[in-house]
Amino acid sequence: MITFQEICQVFSIDLKRKYCIEIQFSVLGSEKFISCWMGKMPDRKTKQDIYWFGLTDDGQNAYDYSTFEEMSEAKVFDGKSLKDIWVQIVLLSIDG
Repeated sequence: MITFQEICQVFSIDLKRKYCIEIQFSVLGSEKFISCWMGKMPDRKTKQDIYWFGLTDDGQNAYDYSTFEEMSEAKVFDGKSLKDIWVQIVLLSIDG
């Protein structure tokens, strides 16, 4: 299992404005959050990194953030944040 501190380190990697991080995950005990994604990628217009969630297949729960801290503290999991539910996260793939 990857600790929350370790995932923070993954998201702190410098993407050199041309790489991305994509992580597929599920939330244990949730019927809603079965195949979710989170990632980091460069914004071509602003040249800044975007941190994002894609939480449902229908695209209705997609969110962008300016920092990993902002993303990890956003209460998008039925009123809880990634930080709040980290012990329930099961990583399915790390790609990018």
